[in-house]
Amino acid sequence: MPAVFTHEFNTPVYKGKVSFNTGLFINGQFVDGSDGTTIDVVNPTNGAVITSVSEGTPRDVDLAVDAAEKAFETTWGLNCPGSRRGLLLNRLAALVEEHTEELAALEALDNGKTFNMARTGDLSLSIECIRYYAGWADKITGRVLETGEDKFNYTRHEPIGVVGQIIPWNFPLLMFVWKIAPALATGNTIVIKPSEFTPLTAIRMCHLIQEAGFPAGVVNVVTGYGNTVGHAIASHMRIHKVAFTGSTLVGRKVMEAAAKSNLKNITLELGGKSPNIIFNDADLEQAVNWAAFGIYFNHGQCCCAGSRIFVQEGVYDEFLRRFTEKSRSIKIGDPFASDTSQGPQISQIQYDRIMGYIESGKKQGAKVHMGGERHGSEGYFIQPTIFLDSSPDMRIVQEEIFGPVSVVIKFKDEEDVVRQANDTMYGLAAAVFTRDVSRAIATAHRLRAGTLWVNCYNQFNSNVPFGGFKQSGIGRELGEYALSNYTEVKAVHVNLGKKM
Repeated sequence: MPAVFTHEFNTPVYKGKVSFNTGLFINGQFVDGSDGTTIDVVNPTNGAVITSVSEGTPRDVDLAVDAAEKAFETTWGLNCPGSRRGLLLNRLAALVEEHTEELAALEALDNGKTFNMARTGDLSLSIECIRYYAGWADKITGRVLETGEDKFNYTRHEPIGVVGQIIPWNFPLLMFVWKIAPALATGNTIVIKPSEFTPLTAIRMCHLIQEAGFPAGVVNVVTGYGNTVGHAIASHMRIHKVAFTGSTLVGRKVMEAAAKSNLKNITLELGGKSPNIIFNDADLEQAVNWAAFGIYFNHGQCCCAGSRIFVQEGVYDEFLRRFTEKSRSIKIGDPFASDTSQGPQISQIQYDRIMGYIESGKKQGAKVHMGGERHGSEGYFIQPTIFLDSSPDMRIVQEEIFGPVSVVIKFKDEEDVVRQANDTMYGLAAAVFTRDVSRAIATAHRLRAGTLWVNCYNQFNSNVPFGGFKQSGIGRELGEYALSNYTEVKAVHVNLGKKM
């Protein structure tokens, strides 16, 4: 039998007890992995083991696919009307809302993000997203196409069937919801792998999915490692679509496995090296505040982080002074402290990776203006770091660091900054700060990125699509656009009188 995780929270911001099964969730039941092995879940604030969860294997993926296929053919898909799917999604949203503080505490515990940010950010967006797609569930429609009086033509948007989903560790619950909500609304069944670093909220959500009344096998969660469970999902011959959020490097592997197996449909939301552009006429106080939020949000562990900050030469010195002051004011520490702004990085691996980039920047000749060191003596904390005097070929300018590290770069004019901003293999997001609306729109249209923020940063809405250009991904999350990720279009020709 799978273990039960029990934990008593006694913190300044949340007090409560959690207790739930930590097995794989297959066919509506919590089960051990086929090999009977487990994965340790580590607290990033101190490196201590929180608990262990069942480790899935490719055999468990097979079992999950069996359950998902059965559910699709009997109790879900075209056998369950959209109004019913919407009702169940709304029930799930209500349960998530009811358990908001508990889920936020679990996010803070195994991810290290602050409890307050998880509660006001991740949970709020998750609830909004589930409700948004609940509203779409009975509105998945085709079209009638006029071709002539002797023929009736129409299209149907049908669910794909069993879909595979692989999510990252930086927004564990939110990414779980971004994936399952549109897939369920359109009638698909799911086999999903959460990150082995942050599986707790995904497992806890399985209990809420049960409580909401979803049929067994509609959602299956297989915790495990990427090279085993992730690869099994991406290459499975009976999974007909895979959606992945993570690094561009791993995204290539998912795409390759999908192509080499059954040429399955893919959606990829990948890395970024997003430019944040501050013009001379920007509201400098607001630009500084948003720039800090753009890079330090979620400890810099955000695919769209504004890690390349371009500042026009007329305000460069003043911006740098204020941005430095703002960065120094960030409180690093316990995610459950009420005044903490930045918690730890997710793992020793990620900590070492970020520190490696900082050393690379130093060796390649960039100047560490502030930070660049470990914070404290335990856990995976890194000081907010600002680099100056960089060149376009440096790794810290070209590669995704995924930590609280920014490069502040001076620019001359619009032509100069557009050229520099687009000089990247990524194209996930970008921002422009200016009081000139015409300049803002013109610059935004010239930047090669899937999301453009004007006079703000890291703003998300469930009805607005999110995704990247270039090597930042394929397809779009959120909004009506995401529905097309999980439907097949069927054209039907009905003969009303043609004779052979």
